[in-house]
Amino acid sequence: MKAVVYHGPGKVAVEELPQPRLAGPRDAIVKVHRTALCGTDLHPYRGETPSFESGTVLGHEFAGTVAEAGPLVPFAPGQRVFASDIVACGSCASCAHGMHYQCVSVGLFGSSTLVGPAIAGGQAEYVRVPFADVVLCATPDGVSDEQALFVGDVLSTAYAAVMGARVRPGDVVAVVGAGPVGVLAAACARLAGAAEVVLADSDAGRRAGFTGPGRIVAPTQLAHVTAELTGGWGAHAVIEAVGTPAALSTAVGAAAPRATIAAVGVHHADASFPAGTAFARELTVRFVVGDPIDIREPVLALLRHKRLDPSELISHRLPLSAAADAYDLFDRREAFKVVLAPSEA
Repeated sequence: MKAVVYHGPGKVAVEELPQPRLAGPRDAIVKVHRTALCGTDLHPYRGETPSFESGTVLGHEFAGTVAEAGPLVPFAPGQRVFASDIVACGSCASCAHGMHYQCVSVGLFGSSTLVGPAIAGGQAEYVRVPFADVVLCATPDGVSDEQALFVGDVLSTAYAAVMGARVRPGDVVAVVGAGPVGVLAAACARLAGAAEVVLADSDAGRRAGFTGPGRIVAPTQLAHVTAELTGGWGAHAVIEAVGTPAALSTAVGAAAPRATIAAVGVHHADASFPAGTAFARELTVRFVVGDPIDIREPVLALLRHKRLDPSELISHRLPLSAAADAYDLFDRREAFKVVLAPSEA
């Protein structure tokens, strides 16, 4: 089979690899129809995760059909499915409490050993899915493979951010970062009843081409704009969707007293934090990892009832063979969201 393989910063290649096999009764092999590039994939590509192993098959957003299934997997060959990016056993104490990212057997597709043991990713023609009875979900009729793969990570992360920030009807919501997670968080905030949504992004080109929900400003303007909208208070809820100390500081600066900040950007390093400001304003700061296993049903309901369509964010649809070009476009921000097609449904 063909798969996208990481070979160091700035180096990915489509290679011929052995097709994966079932390794246990809870495994499934999925034939991938659509797989996407995520901002998290850029961290190793940019050399920001030096422990990332060369030879890793990349990708944690994918949908397709079951090719093979172990005896404990409740999906038949040919059934349409999509995967959670998080791999979890579903039976430990953490999973029982709905905390799948804290699972004793946690993993993340295509992420080397950054989160648990290495699991080959979904930017491939076929992928082995451990704990498939938990990790996979049936794709409903009327939901496309492209839409479903968003539920496996980006849309569920955005939805979790809105819940984590405790967005209420009538709120002014600030979103730091106008990538796919930020834009989808803004859309979910509107569905939750937000009166105004203000996004901030440091990329002038992204701001100039913005057509999403709400308005967009530079990060240096966010605190001023949210204060202006609230009579000087600031945003009632804030979502940080970048994963840098600067973004988190921007979020704190825009927050109203006793606001909640949900940080869903992937933070890799400890850094300074404006604790004085956060204390003075009595802020709640929560770090949130989107958990598709726990919340995919309400997220799928948004798609089934056509409340939003995440596939509208796709800027490029390319064959799997063009993966190297896709990563280059994505890294240079010439692509907003790239979906690769290893095979047709």
